[in-house]
Amino acid sequence: MFKILEKKQLSNDVFYMKIEAPEIAKNRKAGQFVIVQIDLNFGERIPLTIADANAEEGWVVLVFQAVGATTFKLSQKNAGDELAAMLGPLGTPSVVEKKDGPVVIVGGGIGVAPCYPIVQAHKAIGNKVIVVIAARNKDLLIMEDEMRAAADELIVMTDDGSAGRQGVSTVPVQEMCESQCPPAEVIAIGPPIMMKFVAKTTQPFGVPTTVSLNTIMIDGTGMCGGCRVTVGGETKFVCVDGPEFDAHKVDWDNMMMRMKSFKGRETEDNHKCRVGLSH
Repeated sequence: MFKILEKKQLSNDVFYMKIEAPEIAKNRKAGQFVIVQIDLNFGERIPLTIADANAEEGWVVLVFQAVGATTFKLSQKNAGDELAAMLGPLGTPSVVEKKDGPVVIVGGGIGVAPCYPIVQAHKAIGNKVIVVIAARNKDLLIMEDEMRAAADELIVMTDDGSAGRQGVSTVPVQEMCESQCPPAEVIAIGPPIMMKFVAKTTQPFGVPTTVSLNTIMIDGTGMCGGCRVTVGGETKFVCVDGPEFDAHKVDWDNMMMRMKSFKGRETEDNHKCRVGLSH
């Protein structure tokens, strides 16, 4: 069992949980994730990226959005409760290397959370890190204080201009690519459509761009094939070959089509959970 040590609500339907998991905390690296199962007898296994960890104190942080039945049930757990199973760390860690120019890390919505350990890792080896965080409005921004403390520069973007600059995340990315000191690398994590357009923005400038994909996933070991994506014309499995890939080689349209497979069921199950709780 994995005990929940702390729980916070960061924004509408987005939750922060600090969970006791000493072995995972000791072995995790930036960019890796875990598979969580709330109940051993019933319920699905869900992939969640590790947003922070402390090896000495033996905890990891998961940040998630309550969008389906399982994430909604997870959001109802509180400090002191336990999770039945948590497998990890899984996935290939982020490639973190010393760069001559700035590393620009772009987080959209809940994608800001998995950016955090990557920011920390790049800062730890001496890279200049510029972080762009984006959301529809100020109420949906998360981890702004943490990013401001960790990065050399933070740019906040909101669709409606209620915080930071008005506009989408690709606006400052375009500006930096056109500047006299373009990024040595851009890393983007967030909704697929956001990552797709970040890739389209950087490609004409030849700026290496990495994305972290969060596809449909069941076992997390490459056996089920549910997380398959096409990258550079080849089939890859996000859980073992990723989750990070060259953004310019991802078949975005195919990936986004596959991710809609269970969208209706996910929404329906979430609604049933909320109605059941209200009764």
